[in-house]
Amino acid sequence: MLMPAKREITRDDIMSMESYAAERKERRKALVEIKKHRRIEVGPVATFYFENYDTMWAQVHEMLFIEKGGEEQIPDELAAYNPLIPKGRELVATVMFEIDDEARRRAFLGKLGGVEETAFLEFAGQRVVGQPEADVDRTTADGKASSVQFIHFPFDDAQAALFKTDGTQIVVGFTHSAYGHMAVMPEATRAALAEDLD
Repeated sequence: MLMPAKREITRDDIMSMESYAAERKERRKALVEIKKHRRIEVGPVATFYFENYDTMWAQVHEMLFIEKGGEEQIPDELAAYNPLIPKGRELVATVMFEIDDEARRRAFLGKLGGVEETAFLEFAGQRVVGQPEADVDRTTADGKASSVQFIHFPFDDAQAALFKTDGTQIVVGFTHSAYGHMAVMPEATRAALAEDLD
C-alpha cells in the first residue's frame, strides 16, 4: 500500500547543514529526476513547475544552505514554502515567465497583469481554474505581472478521480488576452501529479 504523500515540512525534517552539504550533490541529482515529470512548457515563455513535498524540502534546504541564517531562518522558510505543498485535493505550480532580454521582459510583463487569475487545467469536460497564492499580490497596481507566480488548482473529489485515471488528457493553459496559450500535459506528468491527490 502506498504511503500518503507528506503535506508539510516540520522542524524535524530539516537536516543539519553539515549533513546536507555532504549529501547535497546526490540529493540535487535525485531531484532532477523528480522534477523531470513535474514541469510543462505552456507557450513560448511560460513554464509550470508543479511542486510537492520533495521539491519544497529541497528549496528550504537550498535557502538555508545558501543564506546561512541558521536556526533563526528556519521558521521563515517553512512559512514561505509549506503553503506550496499540495494538501491532497489540489495541485500547486510555480509558474515562471522566462525572457532573457530585460527590456523585452519588462514590456511583456507590463501587458500581463492578472495572468495569475487566468491559469487553468482542463480534462474530461472539467475546468479547474487556478487560484493565486494569497501571500502577496503578484500584479502591481499599474498592471505589471511578476515573472514568478504561485498558483493553486483546487479539485473536488470527482475531478481528482478523473485526473487520476490513466490516459486522461489534461490541457494546461491561460485565458489571458496577451497570453492565451495552452499545452497538452504528457501522460508521464499526469501520472506523477496524480500522486499529489489523495
